[in-house]
Order: sequence, then structure tokens, then C-alpha cells
Amino acid sequence: MSSVPPPGLDLDALRRHLDRERPGLVGGPLEARLIEGGRSNLTYAVTDGTDRWVVRRPPLGHVLATAHDMKREHRVISALHPTAVPVPEPVLLCEDDSVLGAPFYVMEHVEGTPYRTAGQLAPLGPERTRAAVLALVDTLVDLHAVDPAAVALADFGRPDGFLDRQLRRWGKQLEASRNRELAGIDELRAALGRALPSSPAPTVVHGDYRLDNVLIGPDDRIRAVLDWEMSTLGDPLTDLGLLVMYSSDLGLPRSPVSTTSGAPGHPSPAELIERYAARSGRDASAIAWYTAFAWFKLAVILEGIHYRYTLGQTVGAGFDRIGDLVPVFIEHGLTTLQEG
Repeated sequence: MSSVPPPGLDLDALRRHLDRERPGLVGGPLEARLIEGGRSNLTYAVTDGTDRWVVRRPPLGHVLATAHDMKREHRVISALHPTAVPVPEPVLLCEDDSVLGAPFYVMEHVEGTPYRTAGQLAPLGPERTRAAVLALVDTLVDLHAVDPAAVALADFGRPDGFLDRQLRRWGKQLEASRNRELAGIDELRAALGRALPSSPAPTVVHGDYRLDNVLIGPDDRIRAVLDWEMSTLGDPLTDLGLLVMYSSDLGLPRSPVSTTSGAPGHPSPAELIERYAARSGRDASAIAWYTAFAWFKLAVILEGIHYRYTLGQTVGAGFDRIGDLVPVFIEHGLTTLQEG
């Protein structure tokens, strides 16, 4: 770590705030580093040389506060911390922009590894890989078993009409970044709209549930579920559909969007669905729709990245190949819906 603060984190201001709000929490001088790999919000590892914490704040220059709601993230992990769902212990929420230039929260630092690719999983071997992925399903069941009212999250979202709103939301996102012909994308959106399933009872949903959004300890147990920025109350099968999508083989070994499915021992999507249904007691017979919706959602997200890349607003390794992935995701979505 470095005593030179990374962008967006004024260590002196943070220290003053922590000393005022949590006297005695911090010992020596603070050092910090930016944790890479986050989707949008900035995440920092901070230490005083003895103890460690994590600080989360919105991206620099953000405009839409609702898309980077620190209070919302802090609220959900605070609510879930006493439950069976492993989340970092929250330490402090600061809504005062004058401290770091934006709202932020502090939570405990949890040791663990976020496995992002099949290649990273492979050294674990088949048995450990299988156990880790099945634990991911079991943790999702635990999340969806939490009674929102019992943890003061009864008003955390609007579950009525959830799927219809989600489809319309991502359709609007598509229109906002549409600058080329995408064969099949309108067909997929329309087909999803015609076949909207009836949702089960609403639960807390994570919104971006996959292996690289959890930390797995050296004992192969899930130590923490991270990145709650898209969480709400809604249809729990949307989480399962996204997990199934990320556990499917893209057939593109050099894809900048990785799945973990190629790792030896990785359970098949069918096994994940069966385990979830058996342990949760929910009817997962309509999972093809939810998985097809996940393909559509990711196609829209990738098209947005491609659009920004064409405008010169996004640079970095792999962004030049994002646009080629979009038709693949559309085709997977259509095939999944037709076969379901």
C-alpha cells in the first residue's frame, strides 16, 4: 500500500472523519490502494498498519447519484450482516460530500479471492472448483430466504411489475446507445416481452450475482458477497438466470467477458438450476426466460460500452473487441428462449 492517496480518497480527511465518528478505531497513519476490477463504484483498501478496512465511493465526476447510492449499499449490507448471508461488517456511512467530495461508506476488509475466469479457477482442481461454485448457489438460496420485512428492507424496492420494468429499462438503455444494426436484438426484446413469466414471491435480489462478486477463502468457503449497487426487492429468479448465463460457455476463448464454465469440475448450468430449485423450493421451470433476459441485459451493457468506445470515451485492453461480442450474446438469448 501507499501513503500517497489514490484518486478520490483524501486520507487526511478520511482520518479526521473516522477519529470524530469512531474514536479509537484508527491507530497509525493511513495508507491505501485502489482495488481494481469494480464495475463502476470506486473501492479502496485502507490500513493503519494493523487493521484494514474497505472504503466505497461513487466514481469521480459521477452525475447520477441514484446509480451510485452509497446509502443504499450500506443499508443492504447492514441489514444482511446478522443473517446467514456473508457480507462485510459495515463500519460507517458518510453522506457529507465535504469529506471526500462524495458520499462513502467504510466496511471491514475480508480476506478472499474473487475468481473471474476459468483459468484462475483451474489451479483449485475439479473437487474444490465444484465445491466453490455449488457454495455460490447455496449462498444465493440463503439470500433469497431472508425475509425483507424481518431485516427492515420491506421498502427496499418495488416488486410489483418488476420484470416488465426491468425489460423496459434495458430496452431504453439499448435505444440510448443504438448506432448500428444489431440483427435479432429487437426480436429478442419482443419475444421476452411476449413471454413474461409470473414472478414468485419477491425477495432481496443482488442484481449482479456471479463468482467474481464473492470472496472465497483458502478453505473454499464464501467469506463475503460484494458489489450490492444493483440490489433491490424483486424476482429472485433474475439472480439465478444471471448466474446460469455466467456459467455457460461462450465459445470464445479470447473473450474480454469471461465465464468460469471451462474450469475442470465446474458444475453445468443444469446442475446449478437443479440445486437451487431443490434447496429453495422454488419452481425454476421458467429459467430459460430469465437466462435469455440475462443474455439480453448483457448484450445491451456491452453495446453501450462499444458505443462509448466508438466515441473515444472508453479506452483500455479488450474494449476494441467488445462490439464483436454483442451478436454472440443476442444469439445465445434467442437460442435459450427458443429451446426453453
